[in-house]
Amino acid sequence: MPTTAIIYLLSACFFWGVSFIATKMALSAVPPLTVVALRLIVSAVCFVVWFAIKERRLALGPRGLFWQIILLSLFGTSFHYSLQTVGLQFTTATNASIYAITGPISIIIISALFLNEKVTIKKATGIILAIGGVILVMGPDELLSFNIKGHLLGDILVLVSIVLWGAFTVYGKKLTGKLSPLELTSAVTVWGALSMIPVGLWEIAKYDFSFALVTIRAWLAIAFLGITCSFLATLFYMQALEKTESQKVGVFLYTIPVITYITAALFFEETSGILLLLGSILVFSGVYITERR
Repeated sequence: MPTTAIIYLLSACFFWGVSFIATKMALSAVPPLTVVALRLIVSAVCFVVWFAIKERRLALGPRGLFWQIILLSLFGTSFHYSLQTVGLQFTTATNASIYAITGPISIIIISALFLNEKVTIKKATGIILAIGGVILVMGPDELLSFNIKGHLLGDILVLVSIVLWGAFTVYGKKLTGKLSPLELTSAVTVWGALSMIPVGLWEIAKYDFSFALVTIRAWLAIAFLGITCSFLATLFYMQALEKTESQKVGVFLYTIPVITYITAALFFEETSGILLLLGSILVFSGVYITERR
């Protein structure tokens, strides 16, 4: 894997790994679907400004790919973010984090079926090591607190959102041969924002929500989600997809919980311990083995 692709992926996973802080801050003041709509609007504005500065035309349906762009947008933005955000309202963080382990696995299965990417012994070994590392990082208390009872709806929504991200990764890989990562990500994001605006307005009307109640802290959180997590991270992710196999890209997602736990340990003085160290070593060893085939 090219060094630039590794840098792109680690940067994207870092933003996604710390995004839980901003999401919790935003949800404390704004309804979930409205948070999704706002973060996508912020991200779309970033792309529009970028193209304006570069004096380039922003194409929302280029080269006869309109419906494919729309489908990719639903997979990777509207449906993915909405199902994940709403699902977290009905399930526990423990359940969601355990289900997140299935993300790279879904990418492997879908890419093998539709892109003919081979699952080699080294890839499988690397993935198993990474999964083991994530489980170690989570720790026994987290695993024992898993409980599906009363959380079935939320669990299903989170699982579907993870599968949709797998489809987004594989289908996005296919389209990177026809569009540049910048063109593809910008079109997907803008259509995602446009599709979520009416959904956000509906939620605002349903709950009689007033933006006057939104704190500066929540606005900053939404800005962070839009600029770093939806704009930069997704662009970096697509840049990496253009340069390597989707299976290799997918395994990097196992670094997200490690980054999350390390961030919590550094900035929130949460207990880390030997399990975090050992788990991190396993995760990054698994990523290293997989990206080297």
